[in-house]
Amino acid sequence: MKSSLLLCVALAVCLGFVLVAGYPWDSDDKEYMLVNNKCQCVTVTSKFVPSKENPDEEILERNIRILVPLKARENISDPMSPLRTKFVYRMTELCKKCDPVEIELGGEIYQAQQSTSCNEPETCYTYNRDKCYTTNFPFYYHGEIKKVQAALTPASCYAD
Repeated sequence: MKSSLLLCVALAVCLGFVLVAGYPWDSDDKEYMLVNNKCQCVTVTSKFVPSKENPDEEILERNIRILVPLKARENISDPMSPLRTKFVYRMTELCKKCDPVEIELGGEIYQAQQSTSCNEPETCYTYNRDKCYTTNFPFYYHGEIKKVQAALTPASCYAD
């Protein structure tokens, strides 16, 4: 009973953040960043705009920008893997927040996550420039072939 109640609260909080996100309390022409997923090259913003049917009313406009990287590999850490031909974008995965939040319920404080799929690895379509990616390649030296590790994103692998 307690776990199902906690799950319902976590789902309600998650839906609340997803549905309420982008609804500013002060009305101005600001555009709000909801998602900036550099791993999948997706940006989602929202802002209030005047309604075309009723100019006295404002409606929420969502802008989804997807950059499809050309010559992306199935495995971005392996330059020899085949080119990626399928890109999948799910708003629930893009909007998930895995940081635990504290919720008071019945006088007790609980920690809940806003997503149930935080332990699954994220599929990246391009390099996250803040993460170090490496690969091993064969290197011929003095008649021997050795496996040498090389940085695919040197700026994030080596300190300044």
